[in-house]
Amino acid sequence: MKGWTEKLLRVNLNNKTIKIEKLNMDNAKLYIGGRGLGEKYLYDEIDPKIDALSPENKLIFMTGPLTGTYATCAGRFNVSAKAPLTGTIGSSNSGGHFGPELKFAGYDGIIFEGKSDSPVYLHINDNIIEIKDASHLWGKDVMETTDILLEENEEDAKVACIGPAGENLVLFAAIMNDKDRAAGRSGLGAVMGSKNLKAVVVKGTNSIGVEIPAYFNKSIKEARDKIKNNPVTAGNGGGLSTYGTQLLVNILNESHALPTNNWQKSKFEDAEKISGEFLAENYLIRHKACFACSIGCGRVIKIPDGKYKGIVGGPEYEAGWSYGASCGVNDMNSIDIANYVCNMMGMDPITMGSTIACAMELYEKGYISEKDLDGKKLIFGDAEGIIEWTEKTAKREGFGDILALGSYRMAEKYGHSELSMTVKKQEMPAYDGRAIQGMGLSYATSNRGGCHVRGYLTSTEVLGIPIKTDPLSTEGKATLLKTFQDLTALIDSADVCLFTSFAIGLPEYASMLRGATGLELTNEEMMLVGERIWNLEKLFNLEAGLTKADDTLPPRLLTEPVSSGPSKGKVTELDVMLKEFYEVRGWDEEGIPNIEKLEELSIEPKSELAY
Repeated sequence: MKGWTEKLLRVNLNNKTIKIEKLNMDNAKLYIGGRGLGEKYLYDEIDPKIDALSPENKLIFMTGPLTGTYATCAGRFNVSAKAPLTGTIGSSNSGGHFGPELKFAGYDGIIFEGKSDSPVYLHINDNIIEIKDASHLWGKDVMETTDILLEENEEDAKVACIGPAGENLVLFAAIMNDKDRAAGRSGLGAVMGSKNLKAVVVKGTNSIGVEIPAYFNKSIKEARDKIKNNPVTAGNGGGLSTYGTQLLVNILNESHALPTNNWQKSKFEDAEKISGEFLAENYLIRHKACFACSIGCGRVIKIPDGKYKGIVGGPEYEAGWSYGASCGVNDMNSIDIANYVCNMMGMDPITMGSTIACAMELYEKGYISEKDLDGKKLIFGDAEGIIEWTEKTAKREGFGDILALGSYRMAEKYGHSELSMTVKKQEMPAYDGRAIQGMGLSYATSNRGGCHVRGYLTSTEVLGIPIKTDPLSTEGKATLLKTFQDLTALIDSADVCLFTSFAIGLPEYASMLRGATGLELTNEEMMLVGERIWNLEKLFNLEAGLTKADDTLPPRLLTEPVSSGPSKGKVTELDVMLKEFYEVRGWDEEGIPNIEKLEELSIEPKSELAY
């Protein structure tokens, strides 16, 4: 079975050379693909201490063994590099159709090295691979770039590219594919821009797999049946297909866990006006699915008027929250437009909206003046402002040049970094860790900074999936989080959609991977793959200079209690959970993996610092 093509492209942008090399199958068996395998190549090939925007950084696109198969929701691919926003290991996952197309062209991944002396793009058509001039594309947005590249090349090719934000080295620039799918977090689009690499265009005509065993098809059917019959993931009438990820707005708001006005409050009085239900009733045209997806959580919406009038991709929950509740904005139309501008320009809307919200609080408290803003105001609830500041940030115009640094560096510049709602300099998404204790621990320990999709305990603490746990209790959360983190790492490396985990679990993922790869690993051994990946990420960060002090939360979550609702009076009880987390992981009290744990996981650290 060929879950892997066993071929990798290595593109040196310094001298414009392209090599096809054999995939390291020893590592593939240990790290599977996608997130894990891409990070393993990165760890082995760069010094974690380098400047993320230097030519010494590498940009690695990697698919998983399930990418492009008809395993359920198998349209994912991963991008890895040292992250400009955080200085941590950078790894971001995207859906759509680009990943499968790369597999159809015959490649598991691409490693980009060095820096081109002028703008270029990579064109792949099966075994015809070329580096082409992209000077005519520089400065163009994602939509224009994609359209031009499809006109110049195969009209049914797939495109991953950066917009002006990546070119201008905005520290949270995204890599966009299929126009509105994104490897969005940590600023990997800026790494692409620093290399003068505008886009990757792929057309593939190969099929995936040689001899697919019968039990692989059986595993797929069993997983699809569970997804089809689950109330969250069902393709017709399920929560995600009907309302998209914004179905969470009202749920989190009712729990008083929806961060509002830069996390000063935990409930937004106008939440209904920015909810998935409101979006569906007033703006939704249809839902949209990625490759081989039976869920269809994507939104296709209408912007009714103005210069952005048209049919566009709609916001996810996190984008709707960051521009909405976090900025105190209750105008869905403005949120839709701001999100679309983010897609056009190629930026992470979680960081963008959150950075604007932080600036609003800095202005509210008198730390930013109207002089800094060229005479403008920056107040919570400014629906037009969220659009204007997004546009200015992508172009690094005026105060947008400061916003382009992300909220931590911006707030630090004004002497109040404590008002940045970040972990490891990356903005936390839309779940208040004071009201959802496990999510607070998840944020603090995330290897790529503030992140909800590396250990989504909201699933169990709020949604009751797979079991309901008390969101206000710290008991057992460290052990539960480790399980979620390790399983998520496995899912990201197989490269199927994380949303499938609302309906299926380890037995289904392990069975599909055994069928696709031929690896006869037990379920427990599959979980060790996830644990291995998590520890490798930790080693990278330690060698990059991060310490236990970085496994923390903004002071607000640790010292300012929630003011209302069931979690009134609560702060995140991080100290007790973090100590237990290190113990559960087999790390010492400073959060450093011990040598016995690394040997158990077959990891060879690059320095003694690791243990």
